[in-house]
Amino acid sequence: QLQLVESGGGLVQPGGSLRLSCAASGRTLTYYAIGWFRQAPGKEREGVSCISSSGGSANYADSVKGRFTISRDNAKNTVYLQMNSLKPEDTAIYYCAARWGRLCGPKADFGSWGQGTQVTVSS
Repeated sequence: QLQLVESGGGLVQPGGSLRLSCAASGRTLTYYAIGWFRQAPGKEREGVSCISSSGGSANYADSVKGRFTISRDNAKNTVYLQMNSLKPEDTAIYYCAARWGRLCGPKADFGSWGQGTQVTVSS
């Protein structure tokens, strides 16, 4: 069974940076596209970014494009989300999720999810 554990969240002021990590166990991530999602209180879970299994392609929500960078190190079985220029509206629980296959796809195709890590951006 593939298990995912997020870490790296915390409290930062606007304009600050955080790097989230998604560590996998039970299976190698080599064959999985990995996405980052977030859910703010009272809001729908939304996609933030996704990276293909090889790391050769990635996509981003318009709201984070230019500020966030997704990357992966398959040798470490870990995916990262570097978040820069953070804004209060980035405050949410951030989840990583795995989709079997090379390419990213719709949220419903992600079958394995981590427990989430809280990111709070506030003055």
